[in-house]
Amino acid sequence: MNPLLGLAKGVRGWFSPPPSVSRNPQQVFNVTRGTILAARLETAGTGAARRKGLLGRECLLPGEGLWIAPCESVHTFFMRFPIDLLYLDRKLRVKKVRHCVGAWRMSACLTAHSVLELPAGTIASTRTERGDSVEFAPVTTGKVSELSCTVSPSGPSPGEDESGSR
Repeated sequence: MNPLLGLAKGVRGWFSPPPSVSRNPQQVFNVTRGTILAARLETAGTGAARRKGLLGRECLLPGEGLWIAPCESVHTFFMRFPIDLLYLDRKLRVKKVRHCVGAWRMSACLTAHSVLELPAGTIASTRTERGDSVEFAPVTTGKVSELSCTVSPSGPSPGEDESGSR
């Protein structure tokens, strides 16, 4: 085998997501804690998608997320909302955790291979910590409905029960 060809294959493997993860919508689970981190996770695996990231979005709804691979650092310049960051190694173990990163910030983990960008508060609500293992799986439901960033407050309004009646 040509040594340059072997080197090129090795370099390509370093700069690509693990082959077991598809580029279709995914779900991501914290296997260590038994919690769902995102029920609908998009993958940014191309240069253009990694550069854009979440820029231009109004929000990131609960249950949504973006997996950027490969990626060792992110910025939140021009972002309109805070996000949680999970830095993962190639074995999908959490290397670094950043809570509620606001606009105009930078964050990096030079030992990471990829980053999960999640809605602010996800890390705290799932008790995710450094060293936890995550796992990706295809979205199992059929067509996922389009959601809006203008979400009504959760729970019934004063004087209403769970069904919405008074």
